[in-house]
Amino acid sequence: MKRITSRQNPLVARYRAVSRGAERDLILLDGPHLIADADAAGLRIRHALVAAGAIERPDLRALVARLEAAGVDVASATGPVMAAASPVRSSSPIVALAERPAPLEDRLFADPSPLVVIACDVQDPGNVGAIARVAEAGGASGMIAAGECADPFGWKALRGSMGSALRLPIAVRPSLDQAVRDARQGRCRVIATVPRNGQSLFDADLRGPVAILVGGEGRGLPAAVADEADQRVTIPMRSPVESLNAAVTAALLVYEARRRRLGTER
Repeated sequence: MKRITSRQNPLVARYRAVSRGAERDLILLDGPHLIADADAAGLRIRHALVAAGAIERPDLRALVARLEAAGVDVASATGPVMAAASPVRSSSPIVALAERPAPLEDRLFADPSPLVVIACDVQDPGNVGAIARVAEAGGASGMIAAGECADPFGWKALRGSMGSALRLPIAVRPSLDQAVRDARQGRCRVIATVPRNGQSLFDADLRGPVAILVGGEGRGLPAAVADEADQRVTIPMRSPVESLNAAVTAALLVYEARRRRLGTER
């Protein structure tokens, strides 16, 4: 196994470039959990760096063996090199570069009764990742990151999704209008989440083909888009709370939709 000892190694520079989003066809996977999930999801992993001091850990040894058996080029690295290659404050024992997942857009609305979450201008990568995670956990058909959303395949979002973004069908759209058009073409009723003056979440009809719009931090959904939705839904909150985190909002809507679809009304 090749050993890298210099932070100036071109490979280290490439890891850092991918973490900044400079190579759109590649993603950075930080930590054994994400790398194992990516391997299980069938992503093509191009390269992996493992900390020399941790390579004998049983879990890492097994993961490295799987990667090498799949033809992945794996190198060991010193602590300073791992700190340079890993974008997290406390570097992980293994990082990897993989090809960006295929969008799987043909699966977004393929279900007879699709449930799609559309995140609009959610700029916090951790929130975008958490939305992907709750969408998968709650049985949603997929997710659309629209407008000025953080990249759902950036390293922070991937860590926030805990691997869900590698399995869930995800599409990226430059505007919310385009995402809404896609949803309507996919037979979905459009449900806008609004902080006040909407129908209570507990009275809303979330059965059938549905696309749930979740607005970004602070601004929420554009008023024009919310006004044109088929239904405006508000989550009941006790004063003085005025709004919830975008990922929490998505989770409540997705799980209420799941409850209704399973027929457990009360």
